[in-house]
Amino acid sequence: MLKRGYTYVLTCLSFVLINSCTKYEEVKESENPSITYSMITPINIKEFKDSVQITIKYKDGNGDLGDENPDELNIYVKDNRLDKADFYHLHALAPPGTSIAIDGTLNIKLKNTFLIGSGNSETTSYEVKIKDRAGNWSNTITTEMVTITK
Repeated sequence: MLKRGYTYVLTCLSFVLINSCTKYEEVKESENPSITYSMITPINIKEFKDSVQITIKYKDGNGDLGDENPDELNIYVKDNRLDKADFYHLHALAPPGTSIAIDGTLNIKLKNTFLIGSGNSETTSYEVKIKDRAGNWSNTITTEMVTITK
């Protein structure tokens, strides 16, 4: 009887430990920001005239996306025709010091899109990712192709 009770207790304890570890990993993973691509507009861009807007959806398990310091550049946007990315500021999306799950839509407006070569048109796409206050980068999304013309 004692042996069966001991086995029952060990089984229950193992079950509790396994479920606790899984839940901790789920929470830990959700603290890293994640983004999904929604759209880019316009698809046909007149150089130096049209502003490009990239719309993404974001999720963050602890709400530490963005920063109150305007010098903190936490949005990465790379025009895939170029070697280097541009960085932009994202204001705090939840009050600093709080730990709440957040999600929503973010519009990133790019100015002064231009042709790089000497032709009349070029196509490109953009890569985007965002960084939280803990220094964790989200996944990277890539937009659909856009055409830039003179």
